[in-house]
Amino acid sequence: MLINLSNHPYAQWSEDQKQAAERFGDCTDLPFPSIDPEGGEAYIVRLAEDYMQKVIQIAKTKRNEKVTVHLMGEMTFVYALLEKLRQAEIRCIASTTQRMGIDLGNGRRDIQFHFVRFRYYY
Repeated sequence: MLINLSNHPYAQWSEDQKQAAERFGDCTDLPFPSIDPEGGEAYIVRLAEDYMQKVIQIAKTKRNEKVTVHLMGEMTFVYALLEKLRQAEIRCIASTTQRMGIDLGNGRRDIQFHFVRFRYYY
């Protein structure tokens, strides 16, 4: 089972990314939280603890399946949650992308990201 904890719902993934995700099993979205930029370290720790419990609850629905979490987003939260998931021996992956930028002029750019592969956090 794959738990997608990112700002990009599975339904919006490219076909390449969906095919790559199939090796992890069914995908369940867990929307990434809106991180308060004014929040301190204690706030991030509490939020990571809350999301750790959410991951565990989802994982309990798939008792005999290995759970992998696709974890992408705000760095301090990702790091705090990653550490908790690793301690619980829950595998985590990141998606890698190729960034394509087009200069639109007047200081504006159009950025597109093209999925390349999943990579395990180590």
